[in-house]
Amino acid sequence: MRYFIELAYRGTNYHGWQYQPDAISVQETLNKALSVLLKKDIDVVGAGRTDTGVHAKKMYAHFDYETEIDGPKLVHKLNSYLPKDIVVYKLIPVADDAHARFDATKRTYEYHIHTFKDAFETDGSWLHQLPIDITKMNEACRILFQHNDFECFSKTHSDVRTFNCVIFEAHWQQNGTKIVFTISADRFLRNMVRAIVGTMINVGLGKINLDDFEKIIESKDRGKAGFSVPAHGLYLTQIEYDYIP
Repeated sequence: MRYFIELAYRGTNYHGWQYQPDAISVQETLNKALSVLLKKDIDVVGAGRTDTGVHAKKMYAHFDYETEIDGPKLVHKLNSYLPKDIVVYKLIPVADDAHARFDATKRTYEYHIHTFKDAFETDGSWLHQLPIDITKMNEACRILFQHNDFECFSKTHSDVRTFNCVIFEAHWQQNGTKIVFTISADRFLRNMVRAIVGTMINVGLGKINLDDFEKIIESKDRGKAGFSVPAHGLYLTQIEYDYIP
């Protein structure tokens, strides 16, 4: 039987989602917990991979097990066993060919910024104190909808077949000293969100204009785009599937 597991984690203490031979990852930590509790070697397949320090408010992974599992009971055991920065919400029986990565139809990320020093935001939001023009940055968001190829925002030498992504939503919102960028798409390239945010920050600072922003996208050149903002402000917040309400 195949099961989806819904979880969340704070990425501060992990070298990303994906297994690393010489560093601790969320995937490895979850594998060990499931293997101990189910008394069988378990290797979960994640819906994607988050980089070192990136957080996930909602993440899915799947694994196979021969017999039926009491979901609530396993969830309780996992949350007792796992470290405090990883939480499991539910276990979902799915079809044998369901796939946490390939079946996802939409993913959503948020990037969090605070504009005044905050002792409680150091691990979950990026401090950026220079004034930025949120209106201009939202105008840059609308340019994203007019394009599909985002190679300019992809980490160089990425092993992907295509740089095409369909963006469904992108906007900035400010509430006092807190700023949040939200973006949804059918898929994301490695480092894509952090590069988009860094480039839009340059728009907000007046370092580049909207025409420059569009030319960067059209160039397909990562070297022309802006800097990658720090990982600790980035959150995976939603993954959607046609068969999970």
